Amino acid sequence: MEYLQVFDKEGNAFNESVARNEKMNLPNGKYFKTVIIYIQNSKGEILIQKTSKEKGSKWATTGGHVPFGVSSLDTMHNEILEELGIDIEKEKLEYIRTEGPIKYPCALQDDYFLQMDIDIDKLTLQKEEVEFVKWMTVSEIEKLIQENNFREGNIPFFEHLVKIGRI
Repeated sequence: MEYLQVFDKEGNAFNESVARNEKMNLPNGKYFKTVIIYIQNSKGEILIQKTSKEKGSKWATTGGHVPFGVSSLDTMHNEILEELGIDIEKEKLEYIRTEGPIKYPCALQDDYFLQMDIDIDKLTLQKEEVEFVKWMTVSEIEKLIQENNFREGNIPFFEHLVKIGRI
């Protein structure tokens, strides 16, 4: 069984964990945390993945849950390595903000950004999570959002990056 780190509203970790299958039962004032990243290439395109059938077959960015005893940055690094098969230097992962709750009242999300050209033909995808990846333009992602074919929890950070002119 996987255990997740428990946080306060400001994103500070408690010395406490919650079983992943119990994460929605956290009391008021306690949160679990997820991480996501938007990866942009030099053409301005964003690396988007089609999630596996087991994960809902939606388009999304790379991300995951923060396990107990693991930092947000380490989790983001590990998720990129697990889902895409690339080992990015942690110093290149730019923390942008913590947001939330978004979709669930007991969930926070740490948002990261990475500017990097990646050859998607050389990625080793985690088939349990990722069906395939594709570089997409902002307008292509906006179309997926309009069609309700983009992971809901990834939308606020996408809109934030567009608003501040990062993508």
